[in-house]
Amino acid sequence: MPETIDIQLKKGALTLCVLAVLNRRESYAYEIASTLSDAIGMGEGTIYPLMRRMQADGQVETYLVESPAGPSRKYYRLTDAGRRALETQKSEWRAFALAVETILDDAAAPVVRVSEEGAEQ
Repeated sequence: MPETIDIQLKKGALTLCVLAVLNRRESYAYEIASTLSDAIGMGEGTIYPLMRRMQADGQVETYLVESPAGPSRKYYRLTDAGRRALETQKSEWRAFALAVETILDDAAAPVVRVSEEGAEQ
């Protein structure tokens, strides 16, 4: 069964959303996953591979914080490269969303057909 547009949009926007969450405050992966789950319905399982990739790409760095209720937590914070990626992706997202909105608005306009003679019908 093909993926729905909802799933495709979530996958496409996930890195941007993680960058935006981390721009607000440093966080650990489960907290990021919970935030995204509440906001856009993204599952927890997708976060961990993404965080490893973002770390390998130099967009985030990690540090450990001791937890009184268990093992230390690995926190993530944006690097300068991550902040640049956020600004670039935000700009690209906004341009893309505007283009889609323009197409959708144009699609709502009445269809004007032109005859072979060039007259509107």
